Amino acid sequence: MDTKTTSSKKGIRRKNIDIPEDAYRLLSAKATEQGTNLKKYIEKLLIEEAEDIEDAELYAHICKTEPEGRIMASKEEQVEFEKWLGV
Repeated sequence: MDTKTTSSKKGIRRKNIDIPEDAYRLLSAKATEQGTNLKKYIEKLLIEEAEDIEDAELYAHICKTEPEGRIMASKEEQVEFEKWLGV
């Protein structure tokens, strides 16, 4: 499956994906059943999935895949990150 990521509007990422024909047909039918188009249906599914990710689950994954994820950020790094988040 090929993918390509580009930036578009602020806070939005564009991702081109290739999906198997049978998945395309099934998802299109499901989208139509729900009164929407395929693009909006897939976006909704992805947003719901992202919202369901638990912080502890995400942290456990980061600790396994990125060892530096276990090192506490310095006060300077925390301030910089909060500034980046806009909080």
